[in-house]
Parts: sequence; structure tokens; C-alpha cells
Amino acid sequence: MAHEAVFERVAQSFARQGLMTHLGARLLRVEPGLCELALPYSEKVTQQQDGFHGGAMGALADIAGGYAALTRAPEGMEVTTVEYKINFLAAFQGGELRATGRVVKAGRRIIVTTAEVVHVDEAGKRSDCAVMQQTLVPVPRTY
Repeated sequence: MAHEAVFERVAQSFARQGLMTHLGARLLRVEPGLCELALPYSEKVTQQQDGFHGGAMGALADIAGGYAALTRAPEGMEVTTVEYKINFLAAFQGGELRATGRVVKAGRRIIVTTAEVVHVDEAGKRSDCAVMQQTLVPVPRTY
């Protein structure tokens, strides 16, 4: 599948993500086996100490890994997460988070991905924020 078709497949699905839309996430890059997202800092994504909430980091990593997996799933299929493990490395305020999901192994029954989440401050400095490993399964598309 051409890069443009892969991007369009993910972009159409991403537009249906109510949570990501609500939080202001953006689709930055899609390639076969890869997806990169951005999430800007706002009051919608903070915890009580004004840092990015771990739930927001986990959701962003989950979606980035999931869309990386979707680029490797057969046409007419979606993917759904069956588990993920995330390690939070540091907390940040301001700027934005960027999550890059990558396919490690795409089989017929399961797809394994990783995602790296970095914080990008207002000056463009990147800092490690979280790492995730995820298992997904292909499922028939229902829409």
C-alpha cells in the first residue's frame, strides 16, 4: 500500500477518535509500521500537580501503537488493544507530548508494537517521557 493510502486509512480512523479529538491530539506522521502523534499541554490533560496525566500519556502511546499496527493489518480490518505495559520516565508541564508507535512483529493473530513518548518544550528540546509495549489483535471493521 502506498504511503498516501496508508496515511489516509489512519487519518479516517483517527478522525473518529472522540477522546483524541477532545484532548486536541494531532496526527503527525504515518508510514507502514509507524505512527506519530502529538498532544499539546492543556488543562484537559493534567493531573493535580499540573503535569501531563499518566492516563493521557498512556492513551497517546496506545493510539500511536494501535495506528502503527493498523498500517500492517489487512484491508477491511481494524485492531484492538488486548494489553499494554507502560513505564513513565519523567513528568513534564507545558509544550507537548509526541508518541511514536512502531510495529515490532505483525502476525495474522497478534501484532506487537512499542511506543516512545517524548516531551517537546517550547524551545524544541526533547526529553524522554514514557515507553510502552503493546499487544493488539486484528478485528473486522464494523463501520
